[in-house]
Amino acid sequence: MSGARPDVVVVGAGAIGLASAWRLAARGAAVTVVDPAPGGGASTVAAGMLAPVTESRIGEEALLALGMASWALWPSFAAEVEAAAGTPVGYRADGTLVAALDADDRRLLDELVERQRRLGLEVTTLRGREARALEPALAPGVRAGAVAADERSVDPAALHAALLTASRAAGVDVREAAVERVLVSGDGPDGRATGVALTGGEVVEAPTVVLAAGSWSGRLAGIPDAARLPVRPVRGEVVTVRPPGGEPLLARTLRGLVHGFTIYLVPRADGRIVVGATVEEKGFDTTVTAGGAYALLRDALALVPGLDDAELVGVRAGLRPGSPDDLPMVGATAVPGLVAATGHYRNGILLTPITAEAVAAAVAGEPVPEAIVACDPRRFAPVEVAG
Repeated sequence: MSGARPDVVVVGAGAIGLASAWRLAARGAAVTVVDPAPGGGASTVAAGMLAPVTESRIGEEALLALGMASWALWPSFAAEVEAAAGTPVGYRADGTLVAALDADDRRLLDELVERQRRLGLEVTTLRGREARALEPALAPGVRAGAVAADERSVDPAALHAALLTASRAAGVDVREAAVERVLVSGDGPDGRATGVALTGGEVVEAPTVVLAAGSWSGRLAGIPDAARLPVRPVRGEVVTVRPPGGEPLLARTLRGLVHGFTIYLVPRADGRIVVGATVEEKGFDTTVTAGGAYALLRDALALVPGLDDAELVGVRAGLRPGSPDDLPMVGATAVPGLVAATGHYRNGILLTPITAEAVAAAVAGEPVPEAIVACDPRRFAPVEVAG
């Protein structure tokens, strides 16, 4: 290992890993982040919706409370990151419009709005013509809409770049290397994390290890069964398009109900629109498929016909880190010195600020934010993860 021994080694340089490292450095910790390809995971493939309301579901009240708590942190978090990095993160506070294309979709929308209101969430319903008045690019046949005015979005690629700059400026050592195994001294209850071994044989010693490796967090060698995390990969494909002339076509995030399927379109400041996302249990396969791209474009064009002449900028696939109960795993594990920050599934970008605060608190031995207590990694029985 080169240089002084760090206080914390963070495995994973996605948005959550970097934000956690940045917060730890602000507390005076010497931090090393290790990742073979910073930003190569789910972070920069995500659409960047900060949407706890339109993502909410009955039975997931703990996740809703967590999302709302992190959502409240986003304005100050975005401003801090931009100030530290000197670059924008694409933060927008435009709200979300949910649009129902046909009569059956309108019934689904009515059910969605009813569920959200039962949860005490603020949603405003619209007639079809009112929805089209808000977003003139909507198809003429759109039957109804609903607005969650307080929802926001961010550009994950810009956020990641800014966090990388801010972390390095704060003294974080970002190493482009792969972790082969987590090092744990002793056996049983006396064992504790002592660092990581890299694939080239180098050892990075540290009294605390933070697992923020997304879908791979549960596959690293060396983690005792008592602390192994039940994380699974869920593939998601997204399409990015640019309307003709680069002129903005949408003023806000658009979530569509299209012939029974759900789609979202998230605008960027430069006119690009991110369309997503498929949900597939395909293991660690990140293949971009013709079927996935077709389904997204088909529904996007049905909802916003003006995209027919849009430039196809790219199609990407990423792996969301899923958990058995859809709540992330954040905080101390059963192994002293080993802290988890993974399993965020579809909400990784939304939950980045509160996760970073929780990681910094857990490393310091302090209580984590109240909303994240339900995410204690120790709530799961020991698991075995196939290699």
